[in-house]
Amino acid sequence: MADRLENSVQNSVEDSVENSARPTAGGTARHTESALVLMARALGSPAAAAAKLARLARLLVGYAFPAELSARLARLHALGIIEVVPSPLQLVCGARDMVRFWIVPAAADYYADQQLSFAFHQLLRFLDEPASLADPVGFFSTRDGIIGHLMQVVHANPLYDLELLQMFPDGLSELEHQLEQMLAGTHPRAAAIGAIVEEPEYHGQLLGYVRRFQKDPTTPAPLRSNVSASERFLRLERTFGSLRTAMRYCCRLPSTPLAAARHLLRVKEFPHHLGEAASE
Repeated sequence: MADRLENSVQNSVEDSVENSARPTAGGTARHTESALVLMARALGSPAAAAAKLARLARLLVGYAFPAELSARLARLHALGIIEVVPSPLQLVCGARDMVRFWIVPAAADYYADQQLSFAFHQLLRFLDEPASLADPVGFFSTRDGIIGHLMQVVHANPLYDLELLQMFPDGLSELEHQLEQMLAGTHPRAAAIGAIVEEPEYHGQLLGYVRRFQKDPTTPAPLRSNVSASERFLRLERTFGSLRTAMRYCCRLPSTPLAAARHLLRVKEFPHHLGEAASE
């Protein structure tokens, strides 16, 4: 299978990197190309695949050595992006709640509306950047890992990731630069990202928001269509749509091992009393 994918990359992908970054008539490549071509584009060359595995290994090592996590949280706190730093246990509970109550349900609903397979989408994401699936809250990710994730997926709300990118001094400016490359068809990962992203207007809309955000961080974020149309998802977005509010939620979660285990095992629905209240 690997040989066939590599041959597909050589024969049908590398000569069309620029075109693959631009939307085709009727939608993006995600809607129009065959599964095999999409997988080949997401996987990339053998050298690219090896680099992805190396980034995944570095991320997994970070879980065993939390000093970098503490430093990144401290920077976000010093910048005023997060008000209180949750404990590692609260962060684990919050990350799991974010995935099971917000990320997965909202994404599954979106892909059903797009008439696309959510499972195949996850496979493409893994082939393109396996590290992005191993770090749901993003604190262990590299700058370019966060940027790549932002560009490959139409986000329910990109604000969380823009706040997260401020762990890096040049995070927002580099995101702007790479979005410009993507729109020009010159981004080095254009083929892979173009195989995954679902809406042809997304990168242009995201670039506009990034520029507005850098001038005014309070500027309203663009919400994905299935979120803005759903009261259920809007209620969840109030808590998980930004890093600031998501970390507030984490700090309201249990801080002892026994209480945390009880929460993870017994709480089956989002505890709205711990989330953000609607603004007046």
